[in-house]
Amino acid sequence: MIALASDHAGYALKKELEEHLRSKGYETKDFGTYSEESCDYAVYGSRAARAVAKGECEKAVLVCGTGIGMSLAANKVRGIRCVVCSEPFSAKLSRNHNDSNVLALGSRVVGSELAKMILDIWLESEFEGGRHQRRIDLVADIENGKEL
Repeated sequence: MIALASDHAGYALKKELEEHLRSKGYETKDFGTYSEESCDYAVYGSRAARAVAKGECEKAVLVCGTGIGMSLAANKVRGIRCVVCSEPFSAKLSRNHNDSNVLALGSRVVGSELAKMILDIWLESEFEGGRHQRRIDLVADIENGKEL
């Protein structure tokens, strides 16, 4: 299951991405917002990120104006590795090397077709493990308060 969340600026793109995911056979769960009425991105981004951290959803896709606010909120949740992507290469490597589990997109930065391309590549890319696991473990150590 893919968690979805947006603020008001990302609402329209979130709905397009939800339809896109469903057309490809993915199940989705929408954590809000549910309209274009002004709201706070941290509320909805954190809800979707917590669902991933708890194992209720496999991954999450967050959308706000730039993707930055949503990523900041999501990355405050223990166990989340959220990336902001505005092109496919970073999306691929964020999965291959960083095992990202949350993708943030900016509706004011990427159009819907590019967003779909980024999303598809992100979902299709696999974590390579190996030397990259050591680095993810170091990031987790930081998250747990360990000095490197």
